[in-house]
Amino acid sequence: MSVYRDKIKLSTSGFCDIHDITAEVSGILKKSGFNQGICCVAAVGSTSAVSTIEYEPGLLKDIPRFFQSLLPDDVPYEHDKTWGDGNGFSHMRSFLLKTSATIPFNDGKLDLGTWQQIVYLDFDNRSRRREITVQLIGE
Repeated sequence: MSVYRDKIKLSTSGFCDIHDITAEVSGILKKSGFNQGICCVAAVGSTSAVSTIEYEPGLLKDIPRFFQSLLPDDVPYEHDKTWGDGNGFSHMRSFLLKTSATIPFNDGKLDLGTWQQIVYLDFDNRSRRREITVQLIGE
């Protein structure tokens, strides 16, 4: 077994901005030359998340609406008192969804379903330059 590591860089606009990063992750897997193993995709930061969804227009509307109803961005959070940056909701959303996903791969391909894509969600309250770590363990 060996380890291969690379980064994905994104410009995001926050407030549940959702990006399909499947092609980038698949490209990193291809560059690694690995045939089988596991892939960890991790958001660098505490106001974003990584998950898998069917990346389609309905869900791209439903997901932000879900998070807004569960953890609204227009109410005060205790975290906001610490730094005064007003992004307590983004930390809570990241905590709920998590900042990484692990996907097995075989025959040089990610084990994803037909309608399953890897997504990066930026929950912060402003535009950002984001970095995602992709680390593969395989052979």
